[in-house]
Amino acid sequence: MAKMEVADRCKMAIDILHKTHDGNDLDPNHLWIVQEAVNGHLNDDGMDIFQEIYDSVQKGYQAPWFHGIEHLLRRQSGYVYWKGQVVEHYSAPWCYTPEAKIHAEELARRCRQLESEGKEISTATAIWGWQ
Repeated sequence: MAKMEVADRCKMAIDILHKTHDGNDLDPNHLWIVQEAVNGHLNDDGMDIFQEIYDSVQKGYQAPWFHGIEHLLRRQSGYVYWKGQVVEHYSAPWCYTPEAKIHAEELARRCRQLESEGKEISTATAIWGWQ
């Protein structure tokens, strides 16, 4: 990617943030890329990723699934959601470990089971009250 002017990077970042509820809908890693782009800390590969994020937001951004597990999303706050319902909290950097992935897979299994039984999906049912 050709060198991008600071003003252009900032305009793109503002647009990304505006269209993702101040970045709250962005994957935490994507928000970091946006921050680093604004600060001029990305190499060419990083700028390519920034451009991909921008393009994705223009088309209707969908954050990547947490650990690749369909219907699980982790937000900036650390809260993990199943189809829009808070079900857990994973702190960084632990949330990116292989152990966290195992826990997330179990969490998704529980959510699918609760869903198949027609039960409410929440932290209370998927974690605290799980038998």
